[in-house]
Amino acid sequence: MDNRGATDAELLDAWAAGDRDCGDTFIERYFDVVYRFFGNKVVHVDVEDLVQQTFVACLEARSRYDARAKFATFLLGIARNQLYTYYRKRRREPSGLVASSVRDLATSPTGAVARLEDERLLLEALRNVPIEAQVVLELAYLEGLTGDEIAEVLGIARNAVHVRLHRARENLRESLRELAPDRVALAEDARRVLARDMVPRV
Repeated sequence: MDNRGATDAELLDAWAAGDRDCGDTFIERYFDVVYRFFGNKVVHVDVEDLVQQTFVACLEARSRYDARAKFATFLLGIARNQLYTYYRKRRREPSGLVASSVRDLATSPTGAVARLEDERLLLEALRNVPIEAQVVLELAYLEGLTGDEIAEVLGIARNAVHVRLHRARENLRESLRELAPDRVALAEDARRVLARDMVPRV
């Protein structure tokens, strides 16, 4: 099929039917989004594997996609599940992710070194907040998702998103307060400072 103007669902169906070109087009369309999601949350060497697992899981779950929703939201929900599976396997226990940070769970800090000091500081602060808070902040600040879309990714009610965002911002302020007491206000400007390409490919 001519995949240039194909919808995401059409590409997935064609890929599942054996059209590898459509699979390549689909992956190219969403690779940066998925890579960015994992890039600052897991040990660097595991990012590529998680990206691949997310696309495979998306292919397998394609029948659950609601065409009325933004496809990136559906895909990020799958990525979130892959992230939590990854950490559960590492910890060998199903709980503790909401209260654990990447620094607690990973063997070393990951993600790219930010080009500017503000970006570097925010990335360091994000690594120190609970994983769930980091996910909420990045969905809002980096991916620009709406409240409804964040709710869909997280599998929660829309009114709960505001509560989680508020708590996540408080987590970020506290993390910044510990790292750089004179830069706490940076949390209020995080959306502007954090560039969409903060986690470049290698």
